[in-house]
Amino acid sequence: MAEYLAPGVYVEEVSFRPKTIEGLSTSVAGFIGPTRYGPTEGPPELLTGFADFERIYGGLDPLEFKGAPVENYLAHGVRAFFDNGGTKLYVTRVYQATDFAADSPDPDTGKANLTLPLQGSPAGIVLRARFPGHCGEQRVVFGVRTSPNLLSETRVSGVREHDVVYVRDAGATSPSLEGLYDVARQGDDLVLDDGTGPPLGFDDLNASNQRVYRITLSVRVKRPGRFENELIWPDLSPCPRHPAGLVATFTRNPPGRQDYLTVPFAIETSHTSARDLLRDLLGQAFVDDVLPRSLSSDEDLRNASPAAVRPSPSEMEVTYTLDRFHGGNDGGDGLLPTATAYEGDDGGQEKTGLKTFEDVDEISIVAAPGFSHDYLSHESRAQQIVQSLITHCEVRMRYRVAVLDAPNGLALSEVQDFRGRFDSTHAALYYPWLRILDPLDPNGRREIDVPPSGVVTGIYARTDVLHGVFKAPANEVALGVIGLETVLNKAQQDVLNPLGINCFRFFEGRGHRLWGARTISSDPEWKYISVRRYFAYLEHSIDKGTQWAVFENNNEALWRKVRETVTNFLNNEWRDGALLGSTAEEAFFVRCDRSTMTQQDLDLGRLICLIGVAVVKPAEYVIFRIGQFTADKPA
Repeated sequence: MAEYLAPGVYVEEVSFRPKTIEGLSTSVAGFIGPTRYGPTEGPPELLTGFADFERIYGGLDPLEFKGAPVENYLAHGVRAFFDNGGTKLYVTRVYQATDFAADSPDPDTGKANLTLPLQGSPAGIVLRARFPGHCGEQRVVFGVRTSPNLLSETRVSGVREHDVVYVRDAGATSPSLEGLYDVARQGDDLVLDDGTGPPLGFDDLNASNQRVYRITLSVRVKRPGRFENELIWPDLSPCPRHPAGLVATFTRNPPGRQDYLTVPFAIETSHTSARDLLRDLLGQAFVDDVLPRSLSSDEDLRNASPAAVRPSPSEMEVTYTLDRFHGGNDGGDGLLPTATAYEGDDGGQEKTGLKTFEDVDEISIVAAPGFSHDYLSHESRAQQIVQSLITHCEVRMRYRVAVLDAPNGLALSEVQDFRGRFDSTHAALYYPWLRILDPLDPNGRREIDVPPSGVVTGIYARTDVLHGVFKAPANEVALGVIGLETVLNKAQQDVLNPLGINCFRFFEGRGHRLWGARTISSDPEWKYISVRRYFAYLEHSIDKGTQWAVFENNNEALWRKVRETVTNFLNNEWRDGALLGSTAEEAFFVRCDRSTMTQQDLDLGRLICLIGVAVVKPAEYVIFRIGQFTADKPA
């Protein structure tokens, strides 16, 4: 309470409005699975379009596990998510490597070796791919760029500390000053240091005998596969001490997350001078012959003995292709990730797997597209991944639901057996796999089957935006789908639907539609996924919107504020059509008073608010009863 010690007028701000609860987003998804490239640990990356996925995780090209190609199901799921209405998606990559010379794990740790990088190795320099996988076998092109002559009769212009210059001797200077120099600072002056003697001052140069050219490097990176473009870094200083030069740009430990994701390889060197780095990177012949010829005048080239020619653009470049067999991973994208890799670990410096999603509060839908591929060969693995997804959503992060893919290639009885192994109020199962045109086929004819979770999560997001989370995400067109792995009829769905297996169906004139909205719970109270998701939305929104009440005085005034806050929020929900009832009193109630708390609760610091809502449920069965009546007898 303010103190009033001296006479005067005091103006104070007070609020007469109750606190408000803002409804949280329910359309943000989190995908986990193997990709062609990208980080394998640390926070998941937020994507707002498929181009973001291509840039960070490598696009749609197939994966390889021990030399066997597999469709990139997570990439197809991401593409389907955005094509069907999704706008925000977090992705975590799972990766399990194996040493290229042996499939056995590290005998000391018992884990697969994750530290062996892809690398190319010019003498004295190591080039390491940032992340493992086939896309780490990138082609790196270093190109030399030279400036015009910077030495005039009065001064050298455009040269700064940590630049690298080449001094060209045009006359018969003795001793010759020709060669590469680092530009260093000595007191207030810039000097040229060639590492062999005292630094050379710019005043020691003669414009009639010498010419000075600044040397920079451009770096072009081309990763294998259908990436969106070639990555280019122009005009980098080769000086290892330059704060924004070649070595600083391609450092193994970049200062920011953006550089970590977008700079695809690192340069490791012990060199401190640009001269040594250029010699090892480009070769001694380049420094002694190619570079001087590129800086010679036409007259100098003609007068040389024998006559010389100016280097071609290709001679001004050197190319390295990073090779996994110089200490890298096995012959592809590692091993098929295990269920443990999906579950993740939070014991190291960075979290992995599903553990990474725990720090992102806005995720409300979780899926692992493609985990159930080739189920009959990896039954226990797929079942453990399902359990990890359910545990993540139902136990660790209670405001989420898991979208599960039924295995591909199974008969109806086998799908029923798969469904019978799980029971959860926070998960929904979808069948069958969906058929699309392969976007990598240049002829546009090849058809592939992809898991339904990408389309389903996109439909979730689209339905939430257009109608609200309380609307069942069903009877919606599956955009981009041209067929189904298994075409179901009504009799077959009559068997699957009561089990909580949500089916995709084809309807003549209405396309391919999602035709189910159930959870895999045996509890009839949580039969519908829309009810589960709406309660998660209510609980999460009330949780976030009432944090202000913690440590307030637990008395009638606080109870009234809590009631008003929750009542106003639920009243808006009822007006939006989320709750059933012709009046607000029929739709919900909020109690927070002596009837919900005992004196012992108050002594223990508990405020208990009891909320009841009449949630809208989907009209899963639309029934019309038709009978006859005679014209002379009213109905």
